[in-house]
Amino acid sequence: MWGIHRSRYADCNGSEASEEAEIVVNIGGVRQVLYGDVLNRFPETRLAELVDCSLKSSEETSLLCDDYDPDTGEFYFDRDPDAFKCIIELYFYGEIHVKRGICPMCFMKEMEFWKIDSGFLDECCKSHLKEVEEELAEIAEKVKTILVDREGDPSAAGWQRFQVSVWRLMEKPESSLPAHIIAILSFIFILVSSVVMCVGTIPDLQVEDSEGNLTENPTLEVIETVCIGWFTVEYLLRLISSPNKIKFALSFMNIIDFMAIMPFFVVLTLTSFGAGVMELANVQQAVQALRIMRIARIFKLARHSSGLQTLTSALKSSLKELGLLLMYMGVGVFLFSALGYTMEQNHPDTLFTSIPQSFWWAVITMTTVGYGDVYPKTTLGRCNAAISFLCGVIAIALPIHPIINNFVLFYNKQQVLETAAKHEIELMALRSEDAQRGDAHGHGLGHVCATGAWDWGGACRGDILDPKVREGVRPPSSVDTSHESTAEAVEYPVS
Repeated sequence: MWGIHRSRYADCNGSEASEEAEIVVNIGGVRQVLYGDVLNRFPETRLAELVDCSLKSSEETSLLCDDYDPDTGEFYFDRDPDAFKCIIELYFYGEIHVKRGICPMCFMKEMEFWKIDSGFLDECCKSHLKEVEEELAEIAEKVKTILVDREGDPSAAGWQRFQVSVWRLMEKPESSLPAHIIAILSFIFILVSSVVMCVGTIPDLQVEDSEGNLTENPTLEVIETVCIGWFTVEYLLRLISSPNKIKFALSFMNIIDFMAIMPFFVVLTLTSFGAGVMELANVQQAVQALRIMRIARIFKLARHSSGLQTLTSALKSSLKELGLLLMYMGVGVFLFSALGYTMEQNHPDTLFTSIPQSFWWAVITMTTVGYGDVYPKTTLGRCNAAISFLCGVIAIALPIHPIINNFVLFYNKQQVLETAAKHEIELMALRSEDAQRGDAHGHGLGHVCATGAWDWGGACRGDILDPKVREGVRPPSSVDTSHESTAEAVEYPVS
């Protein structure tokens, strides 16, 4: 038995009847002696129901436990003994704390078996349980996505199957070899288009038109046209095959894709109206602005880079820290630019003509850039510049560390989730094979906690995915039983 002194848990009245109400339980091979006065503190629980088992029939007793030995009065439960150590804390301390290394989801099943409400969990355990549930929901979603990508929907009609096939081909590089090749080609076209856009601005590679103006090289224009053609076909195929057209059109990355191809067709349309339209000043400015918008295509690389996607997600989760950084910088810029203008305005050769003009000096000083185009000339102004420099370093450094931590945590979590989803697919395949072989031996796979399907917080993922994901797969038992009878149980002496 675990080292528990009776005097520590005795009834406050010290009644002799309470001392005699001993309940012997065997939890997964570990014997434990409990006392009725302690268990009756929570009469609605399963353990409290054992106190009055002497007044119940054998059928009612069998419903409370897995086995009962009337000779020794020992109740046997095929449950996790480590989890029971946490369960028993409720009767002594009034709350439950999940020990490190125990799967939170499996522990909730243990609490449900012992008829203990989740409200008795410690607050820290509740928050951890919520995080685990959210992570497991993400894993379940990834598993669903992988299964759909691999198997598809067998009940889909002909057009729907074609639509799903095209969607996988354009959006799921890991679904097949052709999809992987298309993703590589798209990546190459993005790089070539970006390089052509940059190289086309080199004067030595440009050619003169009939009026002597420099224009883009015809060869580069042909390459640009081919790239735009690829982007257009890719965008249209993805739009046609998208299951939700409105969500697709409003997605940030798809807006970037549209902005990358739209300037080409607008310029092409304006050119088709003739030279007279193109000579208008407003039209020329619009065309120039549209050409600059071509730089948006570099953001298309994020579609094929998990690192850029992780960086974007990390920045989204760090909006509070970024807001603090902007607030610190804004306060510092306003303060030091006003002080700089005040200290420098009486100097005959001052470069601080106004407070708004001094904002530029404060920004480049606090960010440690220091172009040197604006600088103080008085002693007090230089002291103000030194202080603003130090405050700028501190203001930038303070929020940066949490942002970096968010990026590292988010990146590691994404890696773990992807690995866990793939591992879950492998486990489901093993269970399917085990179920197909039948129950000839009377058992299937053991509990996945022992197989290593753990998340970053120590939670297993074996039995908590959506039942629709695991349809047709027999769930494993919640506890791995290693003892054939209570006679083989291990009894720990009282310390």
